Order: sequence, then structure tokens, then C-alpha cells
Amino acid sequence: MKNPLPSWFVLCVLVCSSGTAQAEKADRDKPMNIEADALRFDDARQVSVFTGRVVLTKGTILIRGGKLEVRQDPQGFQYGVVTAEPGQRALFRQKREGVDETIEGEGETIDYNGRLDTVKFVGQAQLRRYQGARLNDEFNAGIIVYNSQTDVFTLDGAPASGSQGSNGQPGAPAGRVRAMLTPKSDPALAPEPAASTPLRSSPGLNDARR
Repeated sequence: MKNPLPSWFVLCVLVCSSGTAQAEKADRDKPMNIEADALRFDDARQVSVFTGRVVLTKGTILIRGGKLEVRQDPQGFQYGVVTAEPGQRALFRQKREGVDETIEGEGETIDYNGRLDTVKFVGQAQLRRYQGARLNDEFNAGIIVYNSQTDVFTLDGAPASGSQGSNGQPGAPAGRVRAMLTPKSDPALAPEPAASTPLRSSPGLNDARR
């Protein structure tokens, strides 16, 4: 029998859109391109470790960090774990399909799973959703998991296992999550502008004397 989850493990699942827009589906099949200062390749384990100002691109996906470990399973799915430089956070960005929206997130560690199409942000985690250049939604927590297949965000405010604790970004205390959600406006429900009263010409001076 499996042990029950620890009592501090609290998940907040947020479906950010009721529409059908998803992250770019083509990203999964795009090649993974990586730049770094150094590379160590382990052929036996099929693991590549990039260090120093790492930049990864895969379709619309962009990842930046200090260290990246990449592996590929026999089915061809790719996995990457990005670690930030000391005192900084790694960055993830991906465009959503069919809409002018971008998902952007940061964390001390970012874990990308190509098979499940999930991205996990651990430590000082923050996730933002932009509509064009405008910030729409923002999430802060100790751990955030983004499922790009379903566009579901899972937030855990508890400290990461084995760490001293994670406060998320300012405004997200330890053991808690914080979210800023911008309401979506429906153009069909927008109030019609009030009809302006037509201006009438003032009576002339000669009329006023009559």
C-alpha cells in the first residue's frame, strides 16, 4: 500500500482558458537546438550536459539557464533539466497555438518532459501568461507544473523536498500560492456607448434682446 501524500502537499489546479487553444503542438516534433560554453556527452547513457550561458530552442520554446542536462528515450522523446546560475532563475517561454498568447516561467530548476509535454518549475517559481505584450495572469509558488497539452497549471506552495523552503516570488509566503487573474472581457457584452446629446446653437444677441 502506498504511503499517503504528506499533509503539506496542497495542489491548486487552475484551468486558464475554457477555449481550445493549446501550446504549439508542432513544438514536440521540432529539433532541439542548444548553445552553451561547454558540452559533455555521455554516449553510453545518451546524456548531454551543457554548461555556461545555456540557450535552448525547440520550435517556439525558449529556455535559458546556467546548466542543462538533456537525454532522449528509445522512443525519441526528449527530456531536459535546467539549473539556474547561483542567485538567479532559469527561464522558459512558449507560444500558445491559435492565439496571440505566450507562456513564460522562471524557477531555480526547470524540468521539461517531452513525452508528457509538461514543464516543472521548482524554487522561487513564477509563471506568467501574456496576451500580446500585455501581462494577463501571474502565478507564484514554490513549485509550478505547466501541462502544455491541457493548459492546466498546478501550483504547490509547500517547500521542495530536501530544501530549506521556498517562498516563491514576493507576495507568496512559504506554504502558500498566489495568483493574479485578469478577467476576460466579452466584446458582445460590452456596454454600448451612451448616445451624445446633439448640440443646439445658442440664441444670438439680437434674439436675446427681444
